[in-house]
Amino acid sequence: MSKALSPERWAFKITNILNAVLGPEHFPINVQEVAKEVSAQLFQDEPITKIEGITIPGFEGALFKDPAGKKGWAIFYNDGFKSRGRVNFTLAHEFGHYLIHRLKYPEGIQCQERDLIRWESELGQVEHQANKFAATLLMPLDDYRKQIPDHETISLDMMDFITERYGVSLLAALLRWIDYTSKRAVLVVSRSGFILWARSSKAALRTQAYFRTATSSPIEISSASLAARPSEFGAEAARLGLNHNSGVWFNEPCEEITVFADQYDFTISIIQLGKDPGYSHYRSEVSSPR
Repeated sequence: MSKALSPERWAFKITNILNAVLGPEHFPINVQEVAKEVSAQLFQDEPITKIEGITIPGFEGALFKDPAGKKGWAIFYNDGFKSRGRVNFTLAHEFGHYLIHRLKYPEGIQCQERDLIRWESELGQVEHQANKFAATLLMPLDDYRKQIPDHETISLDMMDFITERYGVSLLAALLRWIDYTSKRAVLVVSRSGFILWARSSKAALRTQAYFRTATSSPIEISSASLAARPSEFGAEAARLGLNHNSGVWFNEPCEEITVFADQYDFTISIIQLGKDPGYSHYRSEVSSPR
């Protein structure tokens, strides 16, 4: 049964159960209760019997088989997280491993931070699939689009509402949004003045507005950007955003809103561009998408 369903199909299946039992306004999802109840109903011989927080540096979460002679599986998460949304996404990610991957990995899977904060398939299909399941379960696309239509320009106040509604971190909410928005937008994660990774919307990719971080040298962010000037603007001013002239992020004007995320030790920037200019504005050092 678990082999036959994709991550999205598993999420849809559980969403349908929640809609039937709790109604469409069942957010945020209590992943601990859902994981235990659904696993006990669908897989009575090997349910999830334990969900527990532990403190291990660098550890994000894990799915482990119970010791020999005991029935079931256990999910562990880092109980040092300050963000409830980060814990919730971690639990949903590990629940995804249980549903999709436990037959392939009978002893379990352990995940690090990078496995949950980047959703690209370069990290490996196993982690990508668990992230896809978690995002689809916690933030169903039809409901998300009702909150923020795909053509709408976002603000951090809007994203605060989204993170509260779905019980997820800001980064998870933004990654979900960037996947469906019809706006030209780029999500940039940076540290110490250099881009760690970036994600572009489909509309941005079509006009070559992206950063190719996987195969290029480290890309330094502009000293004129909000992300490069935390002490000058401060957290509240950065949240409100700044309009840039051409040449700061791309060779066209844009709006930047930025969050200095202490919980992750990096900076999150959302770059929102205007309508399709009809030609490439992208900087010469990044010539093709990855």
